[in-house]
Parts: sequence; C-alpha cells; structure tokens
Amino acid sequence: MNPTYFEVAAATTVLSAVGALAGGLLIAGALVWAVLLGIRVRKGEPGPPRPDEQPRLPESGPVHEIREMREPDEVPVAKDESERLMPYELHQADSKRSADQQVPRWAPGSSGSFGSGGPGRT
Repeated sequence: MNPTYFEVAAATTVLSAVGALAGGLLIAGALVWAVLLGIRVRKGEPGPPRPDEQPRLPESGPVHEIREMREPDEVPVAKDESERLMPYELHQADSKRSADQQVPRWAPGSSGSFGSGGPGRT
C-alpha cells in the first residue's frame, strides 16, 4: 500500500512538532543552566565595599580644575638631515603652558562669530 500525500503530510507535521518541542526544551534547558552558572559565579565574587572602605575626600578638600592658556610646542628639529631623532628626544605633550595667561577677549572690529556677515578683522 502506497502512502498518500495526506499521510506523508501528517507524518512530517508530527515530526516537525516533536522537533520543535525538543528544540524548545533544549533552548530552555540551556537558558536555565546559564542562569544557574551566573548565580554560582556571582556568589564567588566579593561583596560591595564596607563604609570604611569607601573613598574619602583629601584632607585639603575637593580638587578643582585648573584653567590655563596653552600654546603649541614645536617638534625638535634634527641638526642635520643625516641625524635621526629618537623617541626619548620628543616631548610627551603637543602643547605647553603659555607665558601669557591672559584670556583672549573680544576685540573691537572683529566679526564676533564665523559667518555673521561682518567684515571681520581688517
């Protein structure tokens, strides 16, 4: 007896349902295992710091920002072209503290901002 299309379709539908159920159970089991593993790892970690271990302000009080005017620091030039600069001969920062610490202010005759339509500095 040859199976009909309906019997084949019914058989594959049942197999698909069983496969989906098995896959769902496998994924659910993996998620439960991952949560339990995370709980176990979390129990092994140290707890939060106690109040006496918390950071404290320095005796001098809170530290404030320092504002200063900077100017570009020139890269040293080799004495002749055959000499090569080594990394330890270069500076760490690309700018240095300026001798003039006056904050630049608006100058009369300047446009005030880019694109304002004014003549700019003339």
